[in-house]
Amino acid sequence: MKFAIKAMLLLASLGVALASAQVSSFTHIVVVVQENRTPDDLFQGLCIPPYGNSGACGTASNQYDIQSSGVDRKGNTIPLNVVPLGNAFDPGHSHASFEQMCHPNAQSFQCNMDGLNSTNCPLNCSFQYVQPTDVQPYITLAQQYGWANSMFQTNQGPSAPAHQFLFGGTSAASASDDANATFVAENPSGLGCVAPLNSVYELISPQTAPKEFQLINNPLGTVCFSRSTMASLLENAGLDWKYYSPGANSIWTAPNWIRSICNPDPNYTKCQGTEWTTHVDLNPQHLLTKDLAGCQLRPVSWVIPTGQNSDHPSSDGTHTGGPSWVAGIVNAIAQSGCTDTINGKSVPYWQDTAIVITWDDWGGFYDHRKPTFLSAPNQGQGDYQLGFRVPLIFVSAYTQPMIDSTNQYDVGSILRFIEHNFSIPEGTLGFADQRSQTDLTAFFNFHRRAREFKRIDAPLSLKFLMHDKRPMDPPDND
Repeated sequence: MKFAIKAMLLLASLGVALASAQVSSFTHIVVVVQENRTPDDLFQGLCIPPYGNSGACGTASNQYDIQSSGVDRKGNTIPLNVVPLGNAFDPGHSHASFEQMCHPNAQSFQCNMDGLNSTNCPLNCSFQYVQPTDVQPYITLAQQYGWANSMFQTNQGPSAPAHQFLFGGTSAASASDDANATFVAENPSGLGCVAPLNSVYELISPQTAPKEFQLINNPLGTVCFSRSTMASLLENAGLDWKYYSPGANSIWTAPNWIRSICNPDPNYTKCQGTEWTTHVDLNPQHLLTKDLAGCQLRPVSWVIPTGQNSDHPSSDGTHTGGPSWVAGIVNAIAQSGCTDTINGKSVPYWQDTAIVITWDDWGGFYDHRKPTFLSAPNQGQGDYQLGFRVPLIFVSAYTQPMIDSTNQYDVGSILRFIEHNFSIPEGTLGFADQRSQTDLTAFFNFHRRAREFKRIDAPLSLKFLMHDKRPMDPPDND
């Protein structure tokens, strides 16, 4: 009898828990992209008292896979130097810089992670970490929500190709180029469909790796690419999207590479298509002041920061708003009075929105984790995939504090998550989403009661971010 009563109480409590989950999928996914950092560089605070809540970095008692030293090309162990977030030292993060840091073993081609010269810039600038007080909002988010110990940049280069992977799973000019593992590997001298005549794009292929070859924008429009992106998948499924970025002619504005979105004028001087004007917003602040304020958050949003709110090193030390910017987005969504109607019920944004926070590339900063290559050298995708580790934080009302040390993620995992959430078969693009083996579903559980949100404290208030009148700097100056 006692057993039956306990069983009934257990079933009743389970029923309450299941009933409290008002959604079976997210209505909104917001991909917040920051600039140029690795976990070892930006998240030492996860294991440095009083900020961290576990053992010292690099010890068995620490659950976060963070190390506080690296090895240089001479075999010296180099302690990571502490620097402010706004420091000016910007190590190289081109594909050539990747090859240098990786320093692959000649037989296995696995990275040794010991190829850097520890004197290549002041204060061993690749061997550094950001003082935790400057990034406390990031530390809080990582501790209170989902943190990935194994999230890797999908490409082995800088921001421009990285943003192409984030938006469409590849930096290749076409689907056939992607299949042949031929990718744009560097930040180009031109700007996608509106690149000037004779602009140079550096490409890499299995036949040339680790060297690159050139694609020249002649005739005009040669570097205006025709391939599918996540945006086209969403539209085919009847779903809306928005890409927030500080400037049309920017290497961080991924849609300007895509002909069907840009629809350039006959002289290839500006994007003018309906797709462009409807879905690309050239002021990231509008996420807060217009679309959240007006309850018009799209099913999928990509959010690129201004320079002031980027984590990229700045020459004058003023670009320190990134942690506040990210916290502001989370706070604005979670505290929004906006709702969606789901199954006849009014559901607030906090309870049907997933926020994925990641960094576009490694920025030249040391990280101890060795990337996994997708193939042997000169035999396919592995000549440009995967790159070095970057941070990833998953925030939702159904995410308990957790560290995922089991799954390996990359940008393709984010795209697979978007596909999964909106009932698009995972891997439909056929690019990084197909090559990735994971999505992000380990980070949430809809059978849990929605968490009550606690505001993320940050130096800059949401009010300041919404009314910031400073001219927008680009996300970085590379």
